Amino acid sequence: METSDEGLVAGADLNRPLDALFINAPLRDYSLRPRVNDFTLPVLGMAYIATYAAAQGFNVGVLDAEALGLGVKETYQLVNRRGPRWAGFNLLAPTYEMSAQIADGLDPGIMVMVGGHQAKAMPEAVITDPRFDQLEALVLGEGETRVVELLRDKRSRAELPGVMWLDPILHRPATGGRPGTSHHLAPDIDELPFVDRRFLADDPYRAPDGRLEANLVGARGCPYDCSFCGAAVSANPDVTIRTRTPGNIISEMDALHAGYGVTAFRFVDDLFLGYEQFIRRCMAAFTEHQIGGRYVWDATGRINILYRADDALLDRLAANGLREVALGVESGSERLLGYMGKRITPDMTRAVVRRLTERGISVKGYFILGFPTETREELAATMGHVRELWEVADAHPGNFRASVFEFRPYPGTPEWDRLLSTGQYEPKQLLDYTAVDLTEDGVDEAMRGRDEFNFSVNLQFGEASVDEVRTALVELSREQHARLSGRR
Repeated sequence: METSDEGLVAGADLNRPLDALFINAPLRDYSLRPRVNDFTLPVLGMAYIATYAAAQGFNVGVLDAEALGLGVKETYQLVNRRGPRWAGFNLLAPTYEMSAQIADGLDPGIMVMVGGHQAKAMPEAVITDPRFDQLEALVLGEGETRVVELLRDKRSRAELPGVMWLDPILHRPATGGRPGTSHHLAPDIDELPFVDRRFLADDPYRAPDGRLEANLVGARGCPYDCSFCGAAVSANPDVTIRTRTPGNIISEMDALHAGYGVTAFRFVDDLFLGYEQFIRRCMAAFTEHQIGGRYVWDATGRINILYRADDALLDRLAANGLREVALGVESGSERLLGYMGKRITPDMTRAVVRRLTERGISVKGYFILGFPTETREELAATMGHVRELWEVADAHPGNFRASVFEFRPYPGTPEWDRLLSTGQYEPKQLLDYTAVDLTEDGVDEAMRGRDEFNFSVNLQFGEASVDEVRTALVELSREQHARLSGRR
């Protein structure tokens, strides 16, 4: 008997033939071990593409195998049952192998299109991977308008900029594009329809505080060049940095409130609090529309920008409902921060955390352990930095929480190129991502919520061994979990 796919394929009309099914591959093969965490980030980029395609009349759906905890075989069998004309994949380094295995299991009649950071960083390797032998289009960069053209007619790929495929005669990668088509590379983000939440497995969602919460994007692109980041400007010379108009953002917030009852929002893009002119324009509009009296919101930010902000601007952020800022702190070593290209110092971070938390704005800090060239002393400095930031926040109404990661290299980043230039590593080594199970050997609940983030290439990049780095990661994660649980 055929298994019902209701509730698995999001946003599509399953009573009609599918034009495309967009697949978010699982981070692990969950047929081998079930998911232990219960939250994953919504696939907003994929949902934007699906929303735009649906607005053009196509019947498309999203299969979020990570959020659903599906295994590889379970995923490709589901796709085959639905039989879409196209299967689309967002290729990311940690999930590339899972995506390739799913693509390899698809029925021969299903055409494949791919995009994402891994596709952009290593297009020829993807196109020539035999597991992607049904690949008809690799889309570099933002895909909304080009995906729709491909859904209309596969042959349009020859005219579309930044679309690649394997030439069937020459057996080498070919690239499309003709004069007058560059507008496809940077769609007007104010003209794109708001994300149709039917395409997301769990957004809006009920947050722990009881509010209905939704994720939003306020801008695309990033002007910074952090060496470990796939969004680094040097790795994305084709990306035009754009911000949405404040009115467009507020309209989406109000639409989500009217349609779902959402009162909390999380801006997940790199620039929402990373570009002062945009912050000032946005806050003026938020004040005019009394956002702070109606909603709360979280956003990513840049320490150097918030460090320069005057007290009046920070006061306005608090008055307009800012609840928490996510900041890339990364390290407690000033030397290492310079090596990463962060443009910050530990003193700047301390000042920003103090100024935000004393206004009741909480801070989430991201940290990387085991970074290339990191000494044991610098690893200890980062651990100390986390603890002193906890102490800074303890004196104020806002909180500070730390999210700590083991370094892993991503293709296409400045750090990837720097590692390869040393001659010590081969790309295959740096791509050998494996899941690290920090819930075994008696490690407690502190690790369970981190399940989707625990990936490693199991190589020592700094002075401390991999085991030393993981010991530090577990120690800080346990301390953070205890603090959140009220057991300081």
